[in-house]
Amino acid sequence: MPLITVKVFEDELDAQQSKDLIEKITSSVTEVTSEKLRDVTWVVIEEVKDGQWGVGGNALSLADVKKLMAE
Repeated sequence: MPLITVKVFEDELDAQQSKDLIEKITSSVTEVTSEKLRDVTWVVIEEVKDGQWGVGGNALSLADVKKLMAE
């Protein structure tokens, strides 16, 4: 059974966005593998606190990510 873990910043997604992400990831997995796996595909969304995530040696915050998305 597939287990997919998605890490996002704490409070990055609201409840509806999390639901949508879980549904879309599950659909993508079943498209590639088999529809029979839908009911046993697990998706876990883990939230990471600001400053506990880094890229290129630099700690990032949710504000940093939102700034990048706006550019």
